[in-house]
Amino acid sequence: MKITKSAALAILLWLGTALGAAAQSTDPKILHLINRLSFGPRPRDVERVQSIGVERYLQEQLNPNGSLPETLNQKLSQLKFQSMNPTQLAIEYGAVLPASERQQKRKDSNQILAEAKQVKLLRAIDSPHQLEEVMTDFWFNHFNVASSKGIAKVWVGNYENTAIRPYVFGKFQDLLMAISKHPAMLHYLDNQSNSAANNPKAKKGLNENYARELMELHTLGVKGGYSQQDVTNLARILTGWGYQSYNAKQNNIDTAFTFQFNPKRHDFGTKVFLGKTITGSGEAEVIEAMSMLAKSPATAKHISYQLAQYFVKDDPPASLVNKMQKRWLETDGDIRSVLNTLFHSSEFWSASKAKFKTPLQYVVSTVRVTSLEVKNPEPLARQLQQMGMPLYNCATPDGYSNTSSTWLSSNALTQRLDYASTLSSGRLKLGASQQKPVPIDANLLSATISPFLTPATRDKIAKNQPNLQATLMLGSPDFMYR
Repeated sequence: MKITKSAALAILLWLGTALGAAAQSTDPKILHLINRLSFGPRPRDVERVQSIGVERYLQEQLNPNGSLPETLNQKLSQLKFQSMNPTQLAIEYGAVLPASERQQKRKDSNQILAEAKQVKLLRAIDSPHQLEEVMTDFWFNHFNVASSKGIAKVWVGNYENTAIRPYVFGKFQDLLMAISKHPAMLHYLDNQSNSAANNPKAKKGLNENYARELMELHTLGVKGGYSQQDVTNLARILTGWGYQSYNAKQNNIDTAFTFQFNPKRHDFGTKVFLGKTITGSGEAEVIEAMSMLAKSPATAKHISYQLAQYFVKDDPPASLVNKMQKRWLETDGDIRSVLNTLFHSSEFWSASKAKFKTPLQYVVSTVRVTSLEVKNPEPLARQLQQMGMPLYNCATPDGYSNTSSTWLSSNALTQRLDYASTLSSGRLKLGASQQKPVPIDANLLSATISPFLTPATRDKIAKNQPNLQATLMLGSPDFMYR
């Protein structure tokens, strides 16, 4: 990989700068809150939080109740696939065509995935409801679905925006249920093919994939106190829980790929799950099991740990996790209340600059802080692919890690610094019809980013040539941590 001169200087800045306190002229609480609750500062964000106060800003982010900016709505309205439901998307994919006619449709479906990535990036960059975007990404990662698995390619965007986004601050059980009914998850973890073992019409019988990940990753955690027998019995409970397949003879094109509980594929036998006897009753069994999982102390602890790790530090203190777990159990898994406890904790406020940004966090933060008008986010999606974090395509069900051990390496830094150089020089074509590179104005950038940099970093940057300063700001260690 060729390293630009400005990127090489930024590497030297990394070697010569130690993380410390940012400029003290701005309330450090404001800087910390913006860094953690958003994908990074935009121009005048600091001034706005100063004017309304930290607590009001925090509550606004926890309780978003305004519409999106018209400019963002206009961008989103130009993406035709984002408003389609899973049935319509499956038709676009060619799932209702004879096998011989599907191949071209499947090639065309790449555009559906490309538009889903654009929606995600545009919202992350331009939405004023930043914590909603952060939490939507957090929960998608927690309930990961990889676009590389067949028809999931066309469903992941809809999955994020209809099964996750509306529930990010609500009751965890409602989120869990919405996810369990979406065809993307049912397809990805194979519950669509999960049938009673003694069902003569079932080709594959019992499938434990979803049941296992539902407990290990989504709820209780690997140390959640369940057994292999619990996995098997949860899989039995989940038999018949899927979506309608397309049937050419019945011509059910309007209802195909929508959620369906099929009693003909369900195991109605009695099960013992997590020590409780569950009588075979069909769909009600799933609701009962989901409720047990959502309200379990093990689930409260597992997810509280993950939230604390995401928002505080890679190895969050047990004292904080315990506070959050207690609040979870007191509020029946109310996500907003748990987050409120987290954001008002002493542990949260004492962990400044403790989190190294993931590639997504870094790339989006660079665009937000530079205030670039993004009409074409595809170059950003390609950049994330190069950085090892392709959108909607983490290969494993556990999603992408958010810890520094995963993302902080010499090669990763080189990639980021070359990206910072390309962005700063105006060579990343984010406009609809950009004619020539327009370099970032370092003075304008400095007005937004300086409060987030230490005096030592600002001093080192000021000693370099003006045409290198924007790259050095974006490539500084201060800006890569949040």
